[in-house]
Amino acid sequence: MPQLFRSVRAALALASAAIVLSACASFPLDAPIAGLRLIGEQRIALKQAFEGTTVGGLSGIDYDAANNSWVMESDDRSEINPARFYRAALHYDSKAFTGVSLASVHFFTQPDGSRYPNLAHAKLDQGDQVPDIETIRVDPQDGSLWYGSEGNRKVGLHPFVRHADSDGKFLATLPTPAMFKVSKEEIGSRNNMSFEALSFSSDGKSLWLGMEAALYQDGPLATPDHGSVVRITRLDRAGKVLRQYAYVIEPVPSRPAPGREADNGVSEILAVNDHQLLVVERAGVEHADGVYTNHVRIYAMETDGATDIQAIPALAGASYVPARKRLLLDLEKIGLERVDNIEGISWGPRLENGRRSLVMISDDNFNAQQVTQILAFEVL
Repeated sequence: MPQLFRSVRAALALASAAIVLSACASFPLDAPIAGLRLIGEQRIALKQAFEGTTVGGLSGIDYDAANNSWVMESDDRSEINPARFYRAALHYDSKAFTGVSLASVHFFTQPDGSRYPNLAHAKLDQGDQVPDIETIRVDPQDGSLWYGSEGNRKVGLHPFVRHADSDGKFLATLPTPAMFKVSKEEIGSRNNMSFEALSFSSDGKSLWLGMEAALYQDGPLATPDHGSVVRITRLDRAGKVLRQYAYVIEPVPSRPAPGREADNGVSEILAVNDHQLLVVERAGVEHADGVYTNHVRIYAMETDGATDIQAIPALAGASYVPARKRLLLDLEKIGLERVDNIEGISWGPRLENGRRSLVMISDDNFNAQQVTQILAFEVL
């Protein structure tokens, strides 16, 4: 598949970093985002204590417009504290990003009202789920929450999407296609590489659900030598599949040290309009000392003209037209001191100049070699 993107022009200074993109023939000329200008960066300290919990692993973020607050979920598998999310205020305008203020912590609950257990204490035979919550969205209709968990293939736990009230109390589980279930055979979702991305459609009537990596039957994972393919699915609020598209992931941008790991996958998605999404491709490349370099790129995905693949059981060897894409932002080219493990992206409020804002957040894995960075952008 040809690479359908334009190169990015990066500003030299962090304060004025901007990306300006020209339209290309393979992408609609009415694409609503011309570029992103970095306003600034803030960080949350490693293992910061807050209301009896340890802050970290922030792998999803969304803006709650009704009360001008942000929700940020932790992918802690209830090992440090029970599965939870934080509400916070982000202090930025078009000129500067000056601070982050945590306001409250809330714990997700299971259908029986209990908090999620960790694997050591889970009663799997009684229906307990062990959380690996990677994405969260505020419902634009009523302020409730939807979140996705990757499950655990090693113990037979399927990935899931659940609906909760604004405090995290369980409301319902969204039915999702059987093809995403885990199996003892090499079919379905890979371990820790499933429901990583979630977004409401631009009209709020449906949801987009993105896989982090390829299903076994869809082909191999990305390597430095070749890319991969994932499924991005549109479902209505009852779980009916409306459309499903193949999204082609780039090869891993650099090579790991001998015997070390490297991957590239989708870490979040965000609807732009009825047929376009932003897709975060996040690669991790391990060095000989065990430290990872992260390569993060934001692509604009175009679904018009792509094949609806929901009836194709295996993409490997199948004939289909994948969604088109163009590079919107390469985080390594905007003057940041470092690029960490970006796993969350959200629209923010309008800036005082009338333009929209966008925010990204990184998951530090509670690791001293990483940071929790929050990046604010002006949408051009």
